Amino acid sequence: MSGFVSFVGSGPGDPELLTLKAVDRLQKADAVLFDDLSSGPILSHARAGADLVGVGKRAGRPSPRQHHVSRLLVDYARTGQHVVRLKSGDSGLFGRLEEELVALQEAGIPYEIIPGVPSAIAAAAACGIPLTRRLTARRVQFVTGHDASGALPEDIDLAALADAGASTVVFMGKRTFPKLAATLFAHGLPEQTPAILAEAVSTPDQKLHRTTVAGLVERLSGEPGNQPALILYGPLAEMGVGFEDA
Repeated sequence: MSGFVSFVGSGPGDPELLTLKAVDRLQKADAVLFDDLSSGPILSHARAGADLVGVGKRAGRPSPRQHHVSRLLVDYARTGQHVVRLKSGDSGLFGRLEEELVALQEAGIPYEIIPGVPSAIAAAAACGIPLTRRLTARRVQFVTGHDASGALPEDIDLAALADAGASTVVFMGKRTFPKLAATLFAHGLPEQTPAILAEAVSTPDQKLHRTTVAGLVERLSGEPGNQPALILYGPLAEMGVGFEDA
């Protein structure tokens, strides 16, 4: 007996940003395996009686290993259940989706992928700015701020990330950004490049701080805190709303 798995992107945290298809799958699921950032009000859409299993990974906290999460997903589906794998943002962006897809494919379990609002897009919307700008920011690039060990990845394209004409979004980078910024400065990124720290986007704990890359390095060089955050830098619009320094 084989079940079915729906990979559902839950968006950045605001339940009103769930898609209609995401809500439909949550209401029909026998089991929901959810990330930390997909918990809270979003889980209120799960049907009564569904198994709710937290499998989220957060930096600096005890977390289940990826092979355990993949094994759990396969085990639930093999009982014939409809399983929702609930991931924050869009599951295809730094959500370790590939490992779980491979596990399902090897087990012969069918699945679907339902996109969610990417947290980078939600962050720009929360700031009231565009990520692209005609003539000054025709390119957007997303990069992870840490590798599997939690350290700054060694194989990132520093020349591309130092391009002051691109809008760059760093995921999971609060702890490694000072080190990253030092290498970017060495590759020509101006220290006064506009930057934004967007924490807990779309939730009641949301905080938006507008500064420069150098200013952000100073802010994050101490204890950066545990709130999930995105870092945006590049030719960001001077317009905007909701900033701490506005």
